[in-house]
Amino acid sequence: MDAQNQLIQAIEAKLAELKLRPYAAEQRFGLPADTLRNILRAPVKPDSKKAGPTLAKVADVCAALGLEIYIGPPRETGMPPPPPPEGAFANVPLHEASLAAGAGWENGTEEIVDYLAFRRDWLRRIGVAPTNAALARVAGDSMQPTIWAGDMVLIDTTRTEVAIRGGTSSRRRSPIYAILDDGAARVKRIERPREDQVILLSDNPDHGPEFTDVQTLSIIGKVMWWGHTSKE
Repeated sequence: MDAQNQLIQAIEAKLAELKLRPYAAEQRFGLPADTLRNILRAPVKPDSKKAGPTLAKVADVCAALGLEIYIGPPRETGMPPPPPPEGAFANVPLHEASLAAGAGWENGTEEIVDYLAFRRDWLRRIGVAPTNAALARVAGDSMQPTIWAGDMVLIDTTRTEVAIRGGTSSRRRSPIYAILDDGAARVKRIERPREDQVILLSDNPDHGPEFTDVQTLSIIGKVMWWGHTSKE
């Protein structure tokens, strides 16, 4: 519905509420003769070239009838959703440390800089106990297009073991872990073909596999979720 016909409906509804005819409303509110009647008697069709009332006249009519005229950003409409039950959300800590998708990011601190609320039932649905969840941001491009620089990852800090399986499976992609490799925080897919060896895999084809000794690797936890921030 176009703006002028919306205005007509709003005026008609207000006049019905006040139990006034257009002429009586003009007299009561001191509007010039035929102000309301000219608006109401000529609903505008979408393809009509007839000019509608001026904005100044619309403002006068709305002010007289107690209607709101608003020009600005879109506003929320409808009823707000009901509040969640008490305790439905868990505050997951966001650590200042960055996880490099690349050669490694030296972090001097793991200070908590913020908390983000996640639904407890959703965390449990993806297999993470709320008390074991942690958040960090990723730097570097080696995990693109899966995880991009600046993305936030949710880590289950109890999943620190990688099962041994021979070779890379073509049917199932290796899981992603947050790791410390010689003290550098990283995020990689991990294959463990032997007891003493792991292969760090990137999703970006420009970065080849890396072979490392399991003794130099410390697993922070398994990456269970990541969130993209649109750059557009």
